[in-house]
Amino acid sequence: MNVIITEPSAAPVINALRSIGYNASTAIADLVDNSIDAKGSIININFDYGDLNGAITIVDNGTGMNEEMLQTAMNIGSKDPRAKRGANELGRFGMGLKTASFSLGKRLSVLTKWNGVYHERCWDLDHVSECNEWQLFTSIPDEVKLKMGTIEGVSGTIICIDKLDRFMGYGGKRTLKETSFYKKVSRVNKHLEFVFHSILEKNEIKMFINGKEIIPWDPFLRAHQHTLEGETQVLRINENRIKVQYFILPHASHLTEPEYKNAGGYKGWRDHQGLYIYRENRLLYFGDWMGLFPKDAASQLARVRIDLPNEADSDWQVDIKKSGINLPEDAKRRLEAISAIARKVSKEIFYFRTQAKTPGQSFKGSLNTWEQSGREDGPQFILNRSHPILTELFNKMDDEAAKLFNLYLKFVQLGSPSNIIDSPKVPEEMVQEVTEGQKELVTQFASTLLKLNVANNEEQLLNILITQPAFDGLNRATMKKIVTEADIIE
Repeated sequence: MNVIITEPSAAPVINALRSIGYNASTAIADLVDNSIDAKGSIININFDYGDLNGAITIVDNGTGMNEEMLQTAMNIGSKDPRAKRGANELGRFGMGLKTASFSLGKRLSVLTKWNGVYHERCWDLDHVSECNEWQLFTSIPDEVKLKMGTIEGVSGTIICIDKLDRFMGYGGKRTLKETSFYKKVSRVNKHLEFVFHSILEKNEIKMFINGKEIIPWDPFLRAHQHTLEGETQVLRINENRIKVQYFILPHASHLTEPEYKNAGGYKGWRDHQGLYIYRENRLLYFGDWMGLFPKDAASQLARVRIDLPNEADSDWQVDIKKSGINLPEDAKRRLEAISAIARKVSKEIFYFRTQAKTPGQSFKGSLNTWEQSGREDGPQFILNRSHPILTELFNKMDDEAAKLFNLYLKFVQLGSPSNIIDSPKVPEEMVQEVTEGQKELVTQFASTLLKLNVANNEEQLLNILITQPAFDGLNRATMKKIVTEADIIE
């Protein structure tokens, strides 16, 4: 069959790519992804208002690019989205650098350093529109280079976007005033501290906007003593392991005014409820139940975190902007069950504070001691941690007693007859594979038994451990390995 190779006209395609649907915040976040993929540990984002001809620069100390890599990066569509990517890699289509930049301004310049050698390229959309050809400059104009500066160290990359017609109205009749320009920058800052909070919390990467460090904003308030955390559940959806955990934020009565305002996020409490979908610790989507439930005031304390590997992109239909997503059919029923529990607990706390703020203040909560977990593997029932009696007990305990009591409750939950799962039997001498969570639980329990003098040596300890219903799937050899590696027996 005969074919004809047709090359699309440059000017209309470029202008179509400019209208892919980014806003300023999602565009900058997409550009930052490239710096993270390049293993940058320090990322500086600078917004310069200039003299009505502002510029945005993103500087990282990552691996940089050689000539061939830079050319590939500047090509339109430089990756096959179906190709297998490296662990933690955020890019997928090879479009983000160009489409995100073009959504902000008409000129994109990239200066990069690889093993001490500089390489550069520049797209100027005014030139592309004029000649209607895909003409990429191999050098950056001198006036732009002055704005970009130099790269310290042997490697790194500087991206500069100027002619900011979309970001600040450059070249048009209505250019943003300087105060409005920096208000827009402030909104970008709030978006980045949210989208990259899990990455920043690891302290392996630091980001700055105009010299000020971006401080991560945790939407789940994990550091607050009254936040409730559900157990992490692992779902297998289309051969991918998906982690799900719900969080119930504290009732307003347990938050100071600044805490309450901060916890509401930049969209407000009602619009921050729902599913939070992450890929490789980078937030993709949030603030919606995605058709599983409607939003309502009483569910505003419920936030459900879902962690995807990058291999799951096609199943979840992650778009180029990394801000649009669709739930796979296989995930909906499982997520609906987990979300229903989170919403129920949120409503109980929202309507009936389970902890009194001041002496004499009455409280009321659900009196059900057990709740269905919504899991098909693992515990079928979970203890109602928001029960008012349980909450009051924790209030009266010191930290050490609370930790001990919490450990006991875990074993009550795992040891319930309804939660004991028939596990395939393995030879006693065979060491099994175990999760970090199982190891931690065995170690915690074993340490506590020794501390309370319930067991005095390894033999006694192992005899007790293998009889616990909570550890029904683990054999003696596995228990011994965990205890030995934990080095808890003197």
